[in-house]
Amino acid sequence: MKTPIPVTWLILIAAHSFAASPEHVYPSNVGTALEFGSVLYGDLNPQFQKQLYPQPVCMGPVDSPAITLIGNDTENTMSRQVCISAGFIDLLNHVAHAKAIDRIQPGFFRQYVRALGDPTAFKSPDIDEPRFWKDDVMNDQASYFNQMIGAITAINLSHIYLGQVNKYSGRMPAGRLAPINDLLTPAEWEASVKEGMLNAFNCGSMTEGIKILIEAIDMMPTRPAWTAFVVPNHADVKKLNKQLTRLEVLFFQGRLKD
Repeated sequence: MKTPIPVTWLILIAAHSFAASPEHVYPSNVGTALEFGSVLYGDLNPQFQKQLYPQPVCMGPVDSPAITLIGNDTENTMSRQVCISAGFIDLLNHVAHAKAIDRIQPGFFRQYVRALGDPTAFKSPDIDEPRFWKDDVMNDQASYFNQMIGAITAINLSHIYLGQVNKYSGRMPAGRLAPINDLLTPAEWEASVKEGMLNAFNCGSMTEGIKILIEAIDMMPTRPAWTAFVVPNHADVKKLNKQLTRLEVLFFQGRLKD
C-alpha cells in the first residue's frame, strides 16, 4: 500500500506574481526544469536512481515560490520527486534577468533584489525597456537561469537519495511544508551541497547562476519565507558561495569525488 510522504505545498503569506509582461516570454521555463531533471537523473548512481521516479522533477501550479519533495513508498520501492512551483520558475527568471540587466545598467540588480526582499515595498521589476530584451542580455539571462535551476534541482534530489527525506519527513508540520533545509544539520546540508553540485557539474551546470541567487538572498534586508527552499535560514551565505567556488575548482582538477 502506498504511503504518501507527509508533506504538502506551503502557501506563502504575501505571495507575489513574478510573471513577465505579456509581450515578453522567457526562453527558460517549465520544460527546461523538467529536462534538467531527466539529465541529472541519468547521471546518478543506479542505487540513487532507485529512490527516484524516472521523471524526477514535476511542476506544481502554485504562484508562490516553493520546492517540495514528494512521493510514495511501497514495501519494495520508493518513488520520489522534486516538485517545483510555477512561481519559483518565474522568480528565478526575474532574478536572472535583473543580473543580466545589471551589466548594461549598473545597480539594477541590487535595487531589484532589495525590493524583492522587502514585502512592504515590493514591486515587480521595471523590465519593459526594449534594451533589456536584446539578444546579449537574454543570452546572459538564460545562462544564469539554467545554472540556477540545475544546481537547485540537483541539491534537492540529493535530499532524497542521501536519506534526509526519510529521516525528517515525520517532522514536517501537518498540512503544510516546512522546507527540509531548516531541519538539516550543518554537516547534512554540506553533504547535500557537495553531492548535488557534483551531479550538476557532471551535467554541465556550473556555479555562476546559483551564486547569483545566493548573492541576492544575502542582499535582502530580511529573508522572505521562500529563501528557506534555497538555503537554510541559519546558513552563512558568503561562506556558502566560497564553498561552491572551491567545489568547482576541485571538480575541474578531478579531485571532487562521491
